[in-house]
Amino acid sequence: MSIWADAWTYVSTGVNWTGKHGLTHPTFDGGWKFAHDSIAALTIEHLYMSAAAVITAAAIALPLGMALGHARRGGGLTVMLSNVSRAMPTLALLTLFAASSIGFGNRAVIIAAAIFAFPPILTNAYTGMANVDADVTEAAVGQGLTRLQVALRVELPLAWPLVASGLRTSASQTVATVPLAALVAGGGLGVIINTGLATQAYGQVLAGGVLVAALTLGVDAAMGLLQRRLTPLPLRVGARAVA
Repeated sequence: MSIWADAWTYVSTGVNWTGKHGLTHPTFDGGWKFAHDSIAALTIEHLYMSAAAVITAAAIALPLGMALGHARRGGGLTVMLSNVSRAMPTLALLTLFAASSIGFGNRAVIIAAAIFAFPPILTNAYTGMANVDADVTEAAVGQGLTRLQVALRVELPLAWPLVASGLRTSASQTVATVPLAALVAGGGLGVIINTGLATQAYGQVLAGGVLVAALTLGVDAAMGLLQRRLTPLPLRVGARAVA
């Protein structure tokens, strides 16, 4: 059989989706964890780690980028933080975290992935807020709005397409990077690839790669739809007119 046929056999076998004993199984300490012989369980775990990483990164990067962009200051700091975050190899961070008190497993993966997810959110939040026309913000202040109201009610809606683009990029990149979790005893779809390599089941390796790619494209499409839905209608119409 060819590697493609082996991959199809793997993804079309029902037990590989459900697992031999269900989506979860108990641990020795009385807890539970996702079953690593179930594609469905690994997909859920993959999405959980990715979402946790992006949310963690956004909780820091969005307020920081919006505040610096609103003040029209700190462009150098934003570039420096983004470049430093991008320069850190994710696999090296995973190894360092796993060897530290954080330990092996999903926690180390989420922290490392959050650092990787940080730059596009910060950069786009800063750029979107900083590029809002100063005349618009001055007019809002003249109408009696406070600086906070100007930032949230005027600048953020205008900056939203770029802010949302940063979130979309961050989410897609994170989903594509989380498979590295399998190298430090983490979960997610990378387990399929890692197990296939260890057992020389290259059809399974190919199937895992296709599943990761499909999940990444699906998340990107979903984030694109969310970005469009949350973009104010005048900005959507303006974007179509420019296109």
